[in-house]
Amino acid sequence: MRLHPTGKFDNYARTYAHIEARPLAAAIGAEILGVHLTRITDQQFAEVRDALFRHKVIYLRSQRGIGHAEHEAFSLRFGDFAEDAYTQGVAGHRNVHPLIKEASDRSKHVFGEGWHTDSPFLPRPPAITILRSVEIPPLGGDTTFANCALAYDMLSDTYKRIVGTLKTHFSLRDVLKSAQQSVEISDSPIGRLAATRDAPRLSEDLERKVRGTCHPMVRTHPVTGEKALYLDPSYGIGIEGMLPEESAPILAYLSEHLTQPAFTCRLRWEPDMVVAWDNRLCVHQAYNDYQGHRREMYRTTVGGEVPS
Repeated sequence: MRLHPTGKFDNYARTYAHIEARPLAAAIGAEILGVHLTRITDQQFAEVRDALFRHKVIYLRSQRGIGHAEHEAFSLRFGDFAEDAYTQGVAGHRNVHPLIKEASDRSKHVFGEGWHTDSPFLPRPPAITILRSVEIPPLGGDTTFANCALAYDMLSDTYKRIVGTLKTHFSLRDVLKSAQQSVEISDSPIGRLAATRDAPRLSEDLERKVRGTCHPMVRTHPVTGEKALYLDPSYGIGIEGMLPEESAPILAYLSEHLTQPAFTCRLRWEPDMVVAWDNRLCVHQAYNDYQGHRREMYRTTVGGEVPS
């Protein structure tokens, strides 16, 4: 029997002057109250940003009136837009990316399924993702997050020394294969990946993402200084310098450790909700449990540094 980790949970909210942060779980996540993003002040934004880095994922309810332009403007307060690995944006808003699953889509694989951090196969992965909900199924479609910094902190000192010397090889390979096998072809991010199953060869852009990139398995947050595990079971396909049979047990153990229930929170979406998370400090996954219902979301991503 494996006991739940204990003793280092510290997701308590700070006392802010211009917003309220209300923790979602002991490990990760917080709701932000007292602010609307169309009227956010500089003082409020500074506290929202601080809350994001502290809680790893934050969410705001009832953000009515947020359109693509407002979504872009809020994202730009964190920094420049990142490269998006999957879409070219919506008309007139290159950096607002539609994540829409139609009620008629019977695919077995949904976009965002499987534990992952966003686009780690890129040389400069996105730092922050901001996702806005428009239409939500009556049940299902939740997102679960896991705290990578807490998971690292709970490792033994010996294991910390080991992983501190390693680099994770991230690649789009396995996600692409799953999409080709399990997704209906459509004009959606995952549907366009599925369409490559009939292509004689992949585009150079997709080949680049399949080749992927190696990044430190333990990265240091540039603002907080926190160390966090940087790996996931969706895009993490190996360890630099190791044979597959050598890296597989390490990645399997760390993935299981990182995503154990004690390190997670589960977010139930509502319409007009805005959620932001720091890909340098957490992983997440979506669920394909709402077939027959439509789910309409839009996301932006904020550019990050080369992991170190």
